Amino acid sequence: MANISLEFHANAGDSEPQSRLVLILGQLPNLQRITWAQVKGKLQPAVSEETWQSALSTLNPNPTDNCSLYLNYATVAALPSRVSRHNSPSAAQFLTRLVRTCLPGGASRCIVMVCERSEVFASACAIARAFPLFTRRSSATRRTDKRVVTVEFIIVGQDSGPVDAPTLECLANAADGVRLAARIVDTPCNEMNTDHFLEEIKAVGNELGIVPTVIRGEELKKKGFGGIYGVGKAAEHPPALAVLSHTPEGATQTIAWVGKGIVYDTGGLSIKGKTSMPGMKRDCGGAAAVLGAFKAAIKQGFKDNLHAVFCLAENAVGPNATRPDDIHLLYSGKTVEINNTDAEGRLVLSDGVAYSSKDLCADIILDIATLTGAQGISTGKYHAAVMTNSEEWEAACVKAGRNSGDLAHPLVYCPELHFSEFTSAVADMKNSVADRENAQSSCAGLFIASHIGFDWPGVWVHVDIASPVHTGERATGFGVAFLLALFGRASEDPMLNLVSPLGPEADSQCEAMERDSKRRRLV
Repeated sequence: MANISLEFHANAGDSEPQSRLVLILGQLPNLQRITWAQVKGKLQPAVSEETWQSALSTLNPNPTDNCSLYLNYATVAALPSRVSRHNSPSAAQFLTRLVRTCLPGGASRCIVMVCERSEVFASACAIARAFPLFTRRSSATRRTDKRVVTVEFIIVGQDSGPVDAPTLECLANAADGVRLAARIVDTPCNEMNTDHFLEEIKAVGNELGIVPTVIRGEELKKKGFGGIYGVGKAAEHPPALAVLSHTPEGATQTIAWVGKGIVYDTGGLSIKGKTSMPGMKRDCGGAAAVLGAFKAAIKQGFKDNLHAVFCLAENAVGPNATRPDDIHLLYSGKTVEINNTDAEGRLVLSDGVAYSSKDLCADIILDIATLTGAQGISTGKYHAAVMTNSEEWEAACVKAGRNSGDLAHPLVYCPELHFSEFTSAVADMKNSVADRENAQSSCAGLFIASHIGFDWPGVWVHVDIASPVHTGERATGFGVAFLLALFGRASEDPMLNLVSPLGPEADSQCEAMERDSKRRRLV
């Protein structure tokens, strides 16, 4: 593993650039608002105030720009000064790129992030993405020295006070969750099969004092989890449903996060080709995001019941593999005719959401998955595709994406027009659409929703992260920041409350509401 420690400090301390590499970055107007006194301790004597001011005057971000202050030891970089309404004000994607390209390797490095307080959370998570943990390069495994990256925030704007200790703890836990999720997604299946993933879940449970519930192998079949069992029964390592549950006193609602954990997806007997199969180690991105977000959320204090549900399987080829034309009975009690074994994620998630409704009695169910290749066509490489039975939660998801840097954009929700795509002559439904040109990503989400019912009275949210889960050949840890922000109002942490879809300005209204409201919403 990459031996890089990411630390957040209110003040990173003074040091010459030759002994500690430094990158100072932010939007150009913000960089121009800080004083020389705030940065000189990290630049002198190699960089003078005149050099600093000259560098700022040369920056012309389009959309970004950077200028060396002293060889490659000290650099100042500018983020886009303006972003569109469908981007995050933090410009999180550009921030990650600048950190990767402008901060050279070294044993001791410092990042000084200049931004407004509302952008601190998204910026911290974006910085974390630039430092992935997983590597099997021989040079990295021989390295024994610990490398440290220290991050300091200089806050500008109205609330320009220093970053306090609770906020630093929140940022550290969120960054840890992002890097955990990315590490799991980056790890190949020979090191991250269902056995290994369960060990990751147990490790988080041990850290939080929670014993996971695990239903596995033939027990899945006996208990009626036909979706998870049918997908994973051909693999060497058996499929599993695992649950981490946080049930604090005084909770007024129950929330379930359901993650798709396909540790490898060959496509099954509807097998993928040689160009589309590489990278399918990333098909567990939803479950990885749930694990990273759950760990951070509980550490920061979560006031409501929260269940992390992991639907784990390897979609393998073998004598026991599910065949097209097979019919499976899912946990919802509905039968599914298989017409495409490569549409497996919706099968495992359908068992997960049905379990969340029937056994966990969840009021809010959110499933997150690398579900469809069509998601990248629908909303692109940077925006998750969001679908929900609530217009209010749809707006909340978009705002949470902007506040967290894990961008999101709505899909069409119209079951009365689209669910007929799954019509079967011999079962309740098929698992893949008849017309692949008719809102594929929306239809895939509707398949999952049908197993709790379109008339289910609770809130259901579906998040498809197939494209944002990686950039190039590296995982992004996408979904962790999004979940923490979306459910920030259920947290005791002030920073997560700040980035939640409600924001702190709604405190007085929320305090006036009775805490025993079973349908308390974020907006």
